[in-house]
Amino acid sequence: MDIFSRREFLNRAAIIAAAGAAGTATAADTKPAPAPVAARGAMDKLRVAVVGVRGRGGAHVSGFLGKNNCEITTVCDCDEAVIGGAMTSIEKKQGKAPKFEKDIRKVVADKDIDIVSIATPNHWHALMAVWAMENGKDVYVEKPATHNVHEGAIMTAAARKYKRICQVGTQSRSNPGMQEAIAYVRGGKLGTVDLAIGLCYKPRNSIGDTGIKKGEQEPPKTMDYDLWCGPAPLVKPKRNNPNDKYGTVHYNWHWMWDTGNGDLGNQGVHEMDKARWGLGLSTMPNTAFSLGGRFGYVDDGETANTQLCVFDYGPSKMIFEVRGLATGDYKGAKVGNIFVGSEGYVVCPTYGGGIAFDKGGKELQRFGWDAEKKQWLGSDQHHFDNFVKAVRSRKHTDLNCDIAEGHLSASLCHLANISYRLGTDMPLAKAEQVSTDKNVNAFAGAMLAHLKANKVDADKTMAKFGLPLTIDTKTEKFKGLTRAAKEADAMLFRDYRKGFELKEIA
Repeated sequence: MDIFSRREFLNRAAIIAAAGAAGTATAADTKPAPAPVAARGAMDKLRVAVVGVRGRGGAHVSGFLGKNNCEITTVCDCDEAVIGGAMTSIEKKQGKAPKFEKDIRKVVADKDIDIVSIATPNHWHALMAVWAMENGKDVYVEKPATHNVHEGAIMTAAARKYKRICQVGTQSRSNPGMQEAIAYVRGGKLGTVDLAIGLCYKPRNSIGDTGIKKGEQEPPKTMDYDLWCGPAPLVKPKRNNPNDKYGTVHYNWHWMWDTGNGDLGNQGVHEMDKARWGLGLSTMPNTAFSLGGRFGYVDDGETANTQLCVFDYGPSKMIFEVRGLATGDYKGAKVGNIFVGSEGYVVCPTYGGGIAFDKGGKELQRFGWDAEKKQWLGSDQHHFDNFVKAVRSRKHTDLNCDIAEGHLSASLCHLANISYRLGTDMPLAKAEQVSTDKNVNAFAGAMLAHLKANKVDADKTMAKFGLPLTIDTKTEKFKGLTRAAKEADAMLFRDYRKGFELKEIA
C-alpha cells in the first residue's frame, strides 16, 4: 500500500543527500563500496546471522527461521549464558546447530553471511549496522535505529553508498490493519488532522530491590563485558536486577544514558514513528520540548520514568507521554496513538490497527480487527517478510521502514531527551501551565494529576523542565549560536571508545 506522497519522497531524498554530505570531527570511512548485488529469486537461499538473542532477538530468530528460504547460520552474543534457547530452536528446525560467535567483528567479516539481524542494546545498533553494510551485508536493525541523532545520517549514507538494504524494526508499518488505519487518517475522512498523540503508559518498577541506589555491580562472568560496552564507556553497571538469573546487565541498560534512551527509545519510538507516519511528516520538527523526571522510587536509573514531549511542525503538532507508574488509559489506549481531526479521531490501541470515531465519540470503523475472534490481527512476521522482499529485489523503496524513516523517528526520541537533559530543575507543580497551547497544558495537567494519584508530592518534588530547542530541519542541527544551542549540538553525537569508533561515510 503506497501512502507516501511525492512531497514525502522528495523530503526523504533530501535527507539521504544530507546524510551523504554529513561531516563531523571523526575520520571519514573511505572503504570502497562492494560490488552491487543482483536481484535474487525466491529459490536463492539467504544466510542470516542474528546478533543478540536473549530478548527481542528471539523474535528475529522466529522471523527468519524456516521462512522465505532463509537459513540462520550464525548466532552472535557476547554472553554465552543466554544463547541456549536460540541455538536449540534453530538446530531443531534446520537439522543442525548454527555457528556461535561472541564477537560481531568476526560475523561481519564472514563472506558466507548475507544478512545481519541486530537485536542488541541501542548503543551498538549504528556501529554494527555500518560495519555489516560496508562488508556487503543487508541489515535488519531493531528500534530505535540509533542511540543518538547523527548516527542515523551515517547509517543512511552507508546504506546508499554500499547499496545495502537496511530495515528498522518498527513493525507496525507492515501490519495491514495499521496501514489501513493510517490511510484512513490521511485520506481526509477526519477533516484536518493537526494533532497526533503517542502514549507509553507502561508500568516500570524500580531497577533495585531495596529502593536505594546500589552503585556499581559486577557483570555476569559469562559475558565479555568489554565487548558488551563496545562504543560506550567501559564502566561497571550501576543497577541490580534480582529477578533476572542473568544478572545485572540485561534489559535495565534501557534506563542508563550511556546505553539506552529510556522508554522514549524503547517502547515510545514505535508510537512516535506511527504518529509521524500518520501526520505525513518526513522531516525533523521545527521545535522540541520535554519535561519530566524519575518519580515514585529511588534507584540507579538515569532516564525519566515520566515524561511529556512536544514536537511542533508548524501546522501540526505531536504530543508524546511516558507514564512509568500505575495509570489508566487515554481514550482506550495505554500504549498506542490517537490522531485528532476536525471531523473525528482515530485511536490505535495496538500494533495491529485502530478504530475511527466521529466528533461525538461514535465508533465508525475498525481496521485490523477480527470480529469473529474478537481480537486484533497483525504480526511481526509481516515486517520480516517485507525486509526479505527488499533484499531479493535490491530496492530500498520496497521497505516499509527504510533506515531514512527509522532515523527520523529515533531522532524524535533523542531530541526530546536532549531537551530534558539540558533542562532546569523546578517544582513539579509548575507543570500545570507550561505552554500557551491548550492541548499541551491539558496533558501536563493530566500528568500532574497522575503523579499525585501515585502519591508524588508536586510541591516538594523537583521535575526537569526541558530546554526549548529549535531545529534546522535541513542540517539536522540546532539553530542559534547561544551556549545552550552549542551544548545541545554536542549531544547530537557521542564520543566513541577507541576501537569502536563510528566514522563518517565519505
